[in-house]
Amino acid sequence: MNQARKGLPGLRGGDHVGLTVPDLEEATHFFVEVLGAERFYDIGPIEAARDDMARCLGVDPAARVRMLRFLRLGLGLNLELFEYEAPDQRRDGPRNSDVGGHHIAIYVDDMEAALAHLRAHSVEIMGEPVVRHSGPSAGQSWVYFRAPWGLQFELVSYPEGKAYARGAERLLWDPRDPAR
Repeated sequence: MNQARKGLPGLRGGDHVGLTVPDLEEATHFFVEVLGAERFYDIGPIEAARDDMARCLGVDPAARVRMLRFLRLGLGLNLELFEYEAPDQRRDGPRNSDVGGHHIAIYVDDMEAALAHLRAHSVEIMGEPVVRHSGPSAGQSWVYFRAPWGLQFELVSYPEGKAYARGAERLLWDPRDPAR
């Protein structure tokens, strides 16, 4: 029996993740030179009518976007980096445990080589890799690291797959085989 799909009609998947950064050039350097992202294009500055900034973006009516830049990270994560100027701007980001907390997880084929690369670029690694030996994520290793301005990332690797996938009818998107 073919059941109708629930949710947003026409949903294909995520297009991009938007991030506000304190310094667009510093962030671009980190994403391109350290992580290997590809730079695409810029838009800005953007100065909209005061009510548009508040109504459409939920920011202070006096906010303006100095510049936004699109990057692509690996096989499909598009990033939209914003540098804002706003009278009420908070400069400290939420922790993972705070409402709105977040991190960006990126897949690597070789955890040790990726860690050596990050260390060579003086990137803060948060602890040691955790290796999952049981449960649905068995076969996965992960560790967090931080961008220079504090944004948290997670390195993830599961070269032999995760335990849940063995015999599963549906799978999470897998960067090892993006079309699958």
